[in-house]
Amino acid sequence: MAEDRKTEGQTGTSADGFTGFDPKSVDPYIVKDPEAFAMNLARSVEQLGKAASAWLAPRESGEKTDMVADPVVDMVKTLSKVSEYWLSDPRRTLEAQTYLMGSFFSMWTRTLQKMGGETVSDPDDVPRNDKRFSDADWVANPFFDFLRQAYFITSNWADRMVRDAEGLDDHTKHKAAFYVRQISSALSPANFVTTNPQLYRETVASSGANLVKGMQMLAEDIIAGKGDLKLRQTDVSKFAVGENIAITPGKVIAQSDVCQVLQYDASTEKVLKRPLLICPPWINKFYVLDLNPQKSFIKWAVDQGHTVFVISWVNPDERHANKDWESYAREGIGFALDTIRQSTGEEDVNAIGYCVGGTLLAATLALHAQEGDKRIRSATLFTTQVDFTYAGDLKVFADEEQIAQMEERMKETGYLDGSKMAMAFNMLRASDLIWPYFVNNYLKGQEPTAFDLLYWNSDSTRMPAANHSFYLRNCYLQNNLTKGEMVLAGKKISLGNVTIPIYNLSTKEDHIAPAKSVFVGSQFFGGDVTYVMSGSGHIAGVVNPPDKGKYQFWTGGPAKGDFDDWVKTAKETPGSWWPHWQAWIEALDGERVPARKTGGKLNSLEEAPGSYVRARA
Repeated sequence: MAEDRKTEGQTGTSADGFTGFDPKSVDPYIVKDPEAFAMNLARSVEQLGKAASAWLAPRESGEKTDMVADPVVDMVKTLSKVSEYWLSDPRRTLEAQTYLMGSFFSMWTRTLQKMGGETVSDPDDVPRNDKRFSDADWVANPFFDFLRQAYFITSNWADRMVRDAEGLDDHTKHKAAFYVRQISSALSPANFVTTNPQLYRETVASSGANLVKGMQMLAEDIIAGKGDLKLRQTDVSKFAVGENIAITPGKVIAQSDVCQVLQYDASTEKVLKRPLLICPPWINKFYVLDLNPQKSFIKWAVDQGHTVFVISWVNPDERHANKDWESYAREGIGFALDTIRQSTGEEDVNAIGYCVGGTLLAATLALHAQEGDKRIRSATLFTTQVDFTYAGDLKVFADEEQIAQMEERMKETGYLDGSKMAMAFNMLRASDLIWPYFVNNYLKGQEPTAFDLLYWNSDSTRMPAANHSFYLRNCYLQNNLTKGEMVLAGKKISLGNVTIPIYNLSTKEDHIAPAKSVFVGSQFFGGDVTYVMSGSGHIAGVVNPPDKGKYQFWTGGPAKGDFDDWVKTAKETPGSWWPHWQAWIEALDGERVPARKTGGKLNSLEEAPGSYVRARA
């Protein structure tokens, strides 16, 4: 393979530089068959034309209205405020220009030294382990080495311009930093054929056949997205919900307008007396907790003796436009609790909420506390924010102007299309979740491999207009839940009224619910909170079976004071947090009873995982 080769004729190459340069090393970059290359370029342009037609067709018919202008306008307005700071004072303008030009002069000097045979190290601000630049020729070849250094110099300079700009409010500075990262990720020389050595060599070696295949895939993905690019991250043909993914045995035993309630078959002779209810996010589908038997939290919980019930949210359409948070609390969580009582006869329940499902669960607990509903006796929150002061980069999309624009768009259909939220999540880690797939799919022409987690990630869901608007305004924009200003069922609710035990799990590298944000939120509950931080991120840190022996978790004292101080004194334990959670649950109530029949006296509606989860957006 081209990427595995060592450039012929290079000598003295190293991670930090090279000594000497053999002109023969450019041979892999010279087109050997101009006729075949020209033919394939023509074919790739033809496929690109099909992609353009697929993009234009729904817009010309009026089926799709482009909203690209709104985020672009916001980006320009935000970055113009940064520019205004540097351009408003000639001395600051000169300072910015001098810093950039000085960095480029240093780079040119290093390049000349390398070409003269000297061994020269990169400056400290040029990363050495960025996987986008892992190919040897990014360092060994003077042309690509120049591009690599120029890219980091320019992107670091842009970051500095934002960081050092004074007089900007925190939200504007946060947005500016986010937009600069998006631009830097998009303009990386690794994303273009003529500026990426590996892509360049593969294009020459195949006489451009990779581009033909890539443009064909691009057209297919725009068609699949009905006029928008549906970026393929995995081979979706290898998975089918209920066949080789989400296959833990169970039944759908109840259904409302907003959810189905699943109960899973017992696998032990005795089970914990308290049933377990899982409230997943409706932004994604619940089977992230049941990807396959080897890493299914649901199956593992069943095997520990839990009677597991799961809420499977509807994939909403225009009929659900007015379903708000109270609807999801009453017709979702409340409906599931009623179902559990009918199935098992039990009033007391342990509950789990994941991500926004956990935020809904926390708000519902506060409502229940006001109403005297004591059925949920303990709550576990997976990567859940209740306070949004440190909510991370998703706050970039949550100001009054952007939310109002989104609300106007949602009025047309009654919901927000799932692809919009999926793209927002991908943008949080664009260098990992967008551009590598863009390069591999459309420039290398390579089909992605089959990966169940990425299949789940691509299985997006829509969001009801009323629900999503309430969430963005009350949580990200106004932070009402911890202020005691959130109104549910006509009542202002307070987390201080929630006095049941809470197991509050964060993950160290979470870009969606940062560990610090989860830590701060712990301090608003009125009862005992066990704060735990797992290694890895929003998904892998949660879906971490014990037998894999991966990552670690940290435990310590109460979640009070400064987050960094808590981390310094926390105890690190290798492996999964799952057994630690199980011990916490059993310490609350370890009584066991004979295994229950799935559904009890209720009639089964269908086999798990049900029909709601199979509906595609």
